[in-house]
Amino acid sequence: MSQMALDYQAINLSQGYPDFNCPQALVDRVTYHMNAGHNQYPPMAGVVRLREQIARKTESLYGRKLSPDNEITVTSGATESLFVAIQAVVGSGDEVIVFDPAYDSYEPAVTLAGGKTIHVALEGQDFHINWQQFEDRVSDKTKLVILNSPHNPTGSVISAQDLDVLGEIVGKHAGLFVLSDEVYEHMVFDGIKHTTVLGHDELFERSFVVSSFGKTYHATGWKVAYTIAPAQLTHEFRKIHQFVTFTTVTPIQHALADFLASDPQHYLQLADFYQSKRDLFVAALKKSRFHISPSPGTFFQLAEYGDISHQPDTEFVEYLTKEVGVAAIPISVFYASPPSANVVRFCFAKDDETLQRAASLLCEL
Repeated sequence: MSQMALDYQAINLSQGYPDFNCPQALVDRVTYHMNAGHNQYPPMAGVVRLREQIARKTESLYGRKLSPDNEITVTSGATESLFVAIQAVVGSGDEVIVFDPAYDSYEPAVTLAGGKTIHVALEGQDFHINWQQFEDRVSDKTKLVILNSPHNPTGSVISAQDLDVLGEIVGKHAGLFVLSDEVYEHMVFDGIKHTTVLGHDELFERSFVVSSFGKTYHATGWKVAYTIAPAQLTHEFRKIHQFVTFTTVTPIQHALADFLASDPQHYLQLADFYQSKRDLFVAALKKSRFHISPSPGTFFQLAEYGDISHQPDTEFVEYLTKEVGVAAIPISVFYASPPSANVVRFCFAKDDETLQRAASLLCEL
């Protein structure tokens, strides 16, 4: 869709990346560390000072005290973290439960590990998990369940009660692990706090938790993330990580350590920053024929277009891009068995002017 947006000079609200830059002070620190000679291999698990800063941040936000040496691993992007965690615990014949619509990197990693992906659809307009349906799909072959909250592509968020139910179910099955994709952890809106596996003692002992610096600092092209897991799981995780990327770019790790120490306000204020963009975009579409319920999290907004067209969403996004001048993502591609719904996803991680121009074109439909 990004290529189609480029080809047709459409406003790109499809792929999830900002059209604004990361903080200048952070860029300056990268330059500083490059000039300071921090350009060789860092430790395989990540620069020590960065892991220490991640530990401090995690304890401050979620009350989880971590060992920087044994429970935190810096990776080359969240996609690597997800891949490595799956390879670390999934083997031939194992089953992995994902909740549809699901981010598209999960199933290929499961397949490559020799596993089988079991799809459980999220339900209702709020895309909640039906825990009875989930438990019914858990079997002796189930090795891993993949959570994603805040959720891409729907923007839904899980609750503490959800984690309690999951903890009860997981506790009944020895050898069942959790992979929690929390890359949008700082983008939860309307005064709600992020609910994390890191805050749940029973689940944490069986979990990998993935976070993204790229999403948090508007620097998706840097591909720097990290995975938190108990020492035993981290040990298994690093067995794979060392042969996938081995290390992650050194000067950026040093710069992130500096920025975490000096400017926690960036991530503390990120929810307000993106909520203002969500609110602007939703308000600008108020006079359109799209039906919109404001996204609870992420920087994605779903829009139902049934009053405009009954085209399949894959065709409708092509029409939007080529004829209207705004690129979006079809939701059906995130499902194993797509429902009959007319829904597309817009990314509002854009300058306000960009969002206003896109909304103006969409209101003409």
